Amino acid sequence: MANTDFHLQFQEFEDEQGFTENNQGATTVTIDDPIKSRKQRKATGTAFEEEDNDDKTELLSGQRKSAPFWTFEYYQTLFDVDSHQVKNRIIGSILPWPGKNFVEVYLRSNPDLYGPFWICATLVFAIAVSGNISSFLVNQGQPKFRYVPDFSKVTMAATAIYSYAWLVPLALWGFLTWRNRKITSLVSYSFLQIVCVYGYSLSIYIPAVILWIIPSEGLRWCSIVVALCLSGSVLVMTFWPAIRDDKPRITIAIISTIVILHVLLAVGCKVCFFSTYEMDPSKDHNEPSTATNTSSSTKPK
Repeated sequence: MANTDFHLQFQEFEDEQGFTENNQGATTVTIDDPIKSRKQRKATGTAFEEEDNDDKTELLSGQRKSAPFWTFEYYQTLFDVDSHQVKNRIIGSILPWPGKNFVEVYLRSNPDLYGPFWICATLVFAIAVSGNISSFLVNQGQPKFRYVPDFSKVTMAATAIYSYAWLVPLALWGFLTWRNRKITSLVSYSFLQIVCVYGYSLSIYIPAVILWIIPSEGLRWCSIVVALCLSGSVLVMTFWPAIRDDKPRITIAIISTIVILHVLLAVGCKVCFFSTYEMDPSKDHNEPSTATNTSSSTKPK
């Protein structure tokens, strides 16, 4: 009976701190107020949802603050593009469709420098390598010919390509900005958008330059015409909305300048790096004899 009364009596336990000190190896379980815990979880989840919603709103509305141009984060955004976007932009620059603006369809407000940079770099090395191979094929079989790679073609090609891809967009952007201040109805493009358009428009020249290895003038000029028509169409259709409301003579002058500079780049690369010049065998054979005669005539008698 005493044992029964002992089990029925209420026992007073030690406080939490004392119990923990006396039983250090014991496992403790804390039971919080379920209402309070639910409120805390709800408040935490609401805070995270608000942050996610704010980020989504900024991304969709395009109001996310951009970093200053002197910081690494600013230039990091210009290379934040995936391979799928680059592939679509290359296809769009090779296969232009009438009525489709390259900026509105492919770039929108997200121009990149990743594609233009590597397209220009690939084109530079394609011109240099193809030019050296073409020179070897043209002069192959000549008795005095000894193949030596001309690495100066890399420097020349890089100067020409990168100057065209940066200086021409800079001049065009400055002119369009000046005209946009006079005529507010004109469509305005940013400098990065213009650079991006010019960079992707050069992608068609990479397969064309590879075809220039074949020592056939007809094939070379045919590939030049095709590349000029495709890439030139992209440039004209892209910049036409920005100048169509201007004065007719200014519109014609801008379009003509864009096309002429594009033609000069293609024709200049072909003439400078891919020549059909062949060594003159008679000249090579005559040079040693001339030197011999000269040396013999100078001998004292």
